[in-house]
Amino acid sequence: MNSANFVRSSTKRSARSIALDLFITHATPSTSTFRSIHEQTVPIIKQLNLLLEIELSGVARYLHYSFMIMGPTRIPITKWFRDQATEAMDHGVIMGEKITAYGGHPSVRVRQVPESDQHDMKTILNESLAFEREALAEYHNLLKLAKDDVALEEMARQQIVSETAHIEEVEKMLRGMR
Repeated sequence: MNSANFVRSSTKRSARSIALDLFITHATPSTSTFRSIHEQTVPIIKQLNLLLEIELSGVARYLHYSFMIMGPTRIPITKWFRDQATEAMDHGVIMGEKITAYGGHPSVRVRQVPESDQHDMKTILNESLAFEREALAEYHNLLKLAKDDVALEEMARQQIVSETAHIEEVEKMLRGMR
């Protein structure tokens, strides 16, 4: 029975009763549907939280690097690292918003940033490269989880493009170093 026929056949019932029946029969998922949706979103939320923690650690990492740069090229390189920190924060915001869109709770954890006590440019860039490659791998994992969720897939692809660009820039910077 479609909605129009249901309403016509129920003329003696109150409008509120009809509306409630329509809501219950058409708007609420069955327990199995809810369980299925929940089973699909839990791994996505976990992956998004992992990415949030990675991006938040990127903020700390890149700010730290910007403080430790010394020498004649300090100004442009410091700016580049601070731009990376800002971008990591922006990526973290995207992850947090997506987590809450799925009904999850964003993590407040920040991954530990290892301190090598070596602050020469080559070491810092190699650490940055390893970090970006880890983030890229985790965004690929998110992409695999997206399945039919086009918005999630598109978001993951955009992040993959961004992380790939970072990796390429760092690799170019390292190519010019001895």
